[in-house]
Amino acid sequence: MSRQTQSDAWPDLAGRLVGEGRAKSHILPVRVYFEDTDLSGLVYHGSYVRWCERGRSDFLRLLGNDHRALDAGTAGREPAAFVVRRMRLEFLKPAHIDDVLEIETRVKEVGAATLTLQQTVARSGVHLFEAEVMVVLVGRSGKPQRLGRLLREALAVA
Repeated sequence: MSRQTQSDAWPDLAGRLVGEGRAKSHILPVRVYFEDTDLSGLVYHGSYVRWCERGRSDFLRLLGNDHRALDAGTAGREPAAFVVRRMRLEFLKPAHIDDVLEIETRVKEVGAATLTLQQTVARSGVHLFEAEVMVVLVGRSGKPQRLGRLLREALAVA
């Protein structure tokens, strides 16, 4: 199955973009499975970090900045990837097996080579977890790269 056919078959697999301009955000639905919990039956703290990673990745993918394109070094740019520089995490309330959660990702700040994102994990509108994550676009050489024009336009911050 080609990539295009896969995305057509599962159009909501990467969640969805909501809002416009600076108010644009991304919502990724997640169900809590047994593997996401610890011995207490509550969601293991590392699961929230994994879900937020998926939310950030799908947000950027839906904006046209997928990992494969960055790694390929398109448009004459050095191959690059977004790497986490800083995370601030707040565990507010527990989630449980079979809960359906929404991971929301939105842009807080855009720098020359950085994106700072606000993320929440919520159940029925109640915030269970909050994260502020700064990522840096880094080339294979290890040096930060400026965010491209297309990404800035997609984020409505050009």
